[in-house]
Amino acid sequence: MTRRVAIEADGGSRGNPGPAGYGAVVLDPVSGDVLAERFGGIGIATNNVAEYQGLIAGLRAARELGADEVDVRMDSKLVVEQMSGRWQVKHPAMRPLAAEAREVAEDFDRVTYEWIPRERNKRADRLANQAMDEQAGIRPADAAPAREEPSPSYQTAPPAVWSGAGGTPTRLLLLRHGQTEFSVQRRYSGRGDLPLTEIGAAQAEAAALRLSTMDKPIAVVCSPLARARQTAEAVARATGAELSVHDGLIETDFGEWEGLTFAEAVERDPETHRRWLSDTSVPPPGGESFDAVHRRVRRTRDELIAKHGGATLVVVSHVTPIKSLLRMALDVGPSLLFRLHLDLASLSIAEFYPDGHASVRLVNDTSYLA
Repeated sequence: MTRRVAIEADGGSRGNPGPAGYGAVVLDPVSGDVLAERFGGIGIATNNVAEYQGLIAGLRAARELGADEVDVRMDSKLVVEQMSGRWQVKHPAMRPLAAEAREVAEDFDRVTYEWIPRERNKRADRLANQAMDEQAGIRPADAAPAREEPSPSYQTAPPAVWSGAGGTPTRLLLLRHGQTEFSVQRRYSGRGDLPLTEIGAAQAEAAALRLSTMDKPIAVVCSPLARARQTAEAVARATGAELSVHDGLIETDFGEWEGLTFAEAVERDPETHRRWLSDTSVPPPGGESFDAVHRRVRRTRDELIAKHGGATLVVVSHVTPIKSLLRMALDVGPSLLFRLHLDLASLSIAEFYPDGHASVRLVNDTSYLA
């Protein structure tokens, strides 16, 4: 059965740019009942940045509710027209936000965008103001106006500035599992549940020792496959952090290519293999495309941040999920999947901030294996 919801989203800035926040409400389109509310402060930003953050928060909340169809209502003409495809996204600061909103929107069967007058967007506006007030430590009686009116001329408006990375990031210590027999033989290893080799177990222990000297993680989260679980168990023992399994961190399903070498896969399906190497929407026969993996891992990242926001986590997974998380942090296209090398038992670090920014602190460190 199709589930349809409505989103009212808004954002504001006291200074434009200035201290900013966003708000979003997910509603039942028939009864008008509020199904979810989201709001947050994002540091120093413009009205437009805050409005996009409100849209993204609303779309994510709708996704968490299992919605299939979404009707978005906003009083931002800019966001509505850009997301509807009628206006180009020209400002550099808006492009990554628009791209992120479109990526989240791809998880729904249908999304529509409607401009509404500001007086009809009071619920989201109230939440955006609440976020700005809490961010500033202002009591309700001292609250400032919702947002300053925009300058009358675009040319004379204050110049847009980078909002910076606001708030405490969620720090993901991304660890690839240790060696297996398939990795020794350089075979496609997706859903096959292989254990670590003796060398792989030693790699896991070395990585665990390294992680025990870093910021103490609040949790270790791993793929359900044995090679990742074994690696994660070593990390949990060394750090004392709680271990949990998340199916969203599982490796790509290589379908009929599972267990084959590169050459064997080319020989079996030459045309499909050629397309697979150049188009991330193409799945292996009976398998999963890299685009599908990216969407799955993005949902997993959002769930981890929702549960452990502002904390340090160790994420033990596989090549494609880890590359996908690094791709999100770098805000780059799918070509990264083919250009970035990750060694067995390597460590990378990505930080995701509550205002939408992210940074990559480390990639493919294996110094502790020497």
